[in-house]
Amino acid sequence: MTLHPKICFLIPYFGTWPFWFPFFLESCRANPDINWVFYTDCEVPENLPPNVRIVGLSFATYCELVSDALKIDFHPTNPYKLCDLKPALGYVHQRDLAGFEFWAFSDIDLIYGNLRKYFTAERLSGHDLFSTHIRRIAGHCCILRNTKFINEAFMQIGAWRELLSSPAHQWFDESAFSRLFIRHKNWPKRLNDFIKPWNRWTRCIENIEAFSTPYARIPWIDGTYDFPSTWYWDNGKLTNNKDNAREFPYFHFIVWKKELWRNNQSVLASATVDLATSRRWVISEEGFAPLA
Repeated sequence: MTLHPKICFLIPYFGTWPFWFPFFLESCRANPDINWVFYTDCEVPENLPPNVRIVGLSFATYCELVSDALKIDFHPTNPYKLCDLKPALGYVHQRDLAGFEFWAFSDIDLIYGNLRKYFTAERLSGHDLFSTHIRRIAGHCCILRNTKFINEAFMQIGAWRELLSSPAHQWFDESAFSRLFIRHKNWPKRLNDFIKPWNRWTRCIENIEAFSTPYARIPWIDGTYDFPSTWYWDNGKLTNNKDNAREFPYFHFIVWKKELWRNNQSVLASATVDLATSRRWVISEEGFAPLA
């Protein structure tokens, strides 16, 4: 095990980059010893961080690549179906993972903090899969060990071919794949802790709530539903207005994206031209703003 195990995020994404993508990229740049690979038909962004690689191809070509790798008929019409593919990305893209000890899947409606401060070398040495939600695999960010056992884990799901071949979204990552590693999630914690070491799948996962997604169904750190209203990103350090100086590995703003930003994207985008590269900003329900 190296001092800092090498990690590569694999993200297939097709369509158009969202208005907040410059901020996402800056949060990647602030984690210089972690890599990201995008498989996409989007234009290569200007000032691309050196640790982010763009593999340009059409959605149709990517679907053919997946079909050949998995020996299935993978030809969905909607790129959202790619969410189901996340647990299989390590298998599909084995060549791109040469030399990496871990790989990860991730959404892009989030901003990373200091990932190494949370996913330390000591922490990564203890398990094979790291989910930032306690009751399921977090489809928006999950780190996996680059081994045959983990990369082929999705094949242990009996109907995996049918689920991935179906053109409809099946929640394969957070449902079927979760059940492989997280058993009896409604049992008392003490009982789950007792049986976990006896199962090969449950003992290889760390599923600890990282409190990355406010306004979801999960109560906050203090047990209430009083969530942070403002997040601060300062040269890679991610904090908020509720939890003092506590740093977070990432902030997943899916609720704001869906409910508050959807109909105002052109206005929000106009404010991102120079702000992202300032490397100090505030994120709130109103969008991105300078950090004073």
